[in-house]
Amino acid sequence: MEPLKHECGIVGIRLLKPLEYYQEKYGTWMYGLNKLYLLMEKQHNRGQEGAGMVCVKLEAKAGEEYMFRERALGAGAITDIFDSVHNRL
Repeated sequence: MEPLKHECGIVGIRLLKPLEYYQEKYGTWMYGLNKLYLLMEKQHNRGQEGAGMVCVKLEAKAGEEYMFRERALGAGAITDIFDSVHNRL
């Protein structure tokens, strides 16, 4: 992947409650992922050449995977990222 040479927008979401809370209140445990998609789409078409998403588990135990990263280039980068994430789920 080539390095991007433009300034980037950043969207951050931190879920403070367990996923069960979001399932009960909003009807889906994917509330954070859905909100992230909406926020990224608001920044879409501002000249960016790509997009990326990172999920970090803050209280991971030693040796446990704590970070997930997905990146894509092109006009449909946001859609490509979320298609890939949904396929993993």
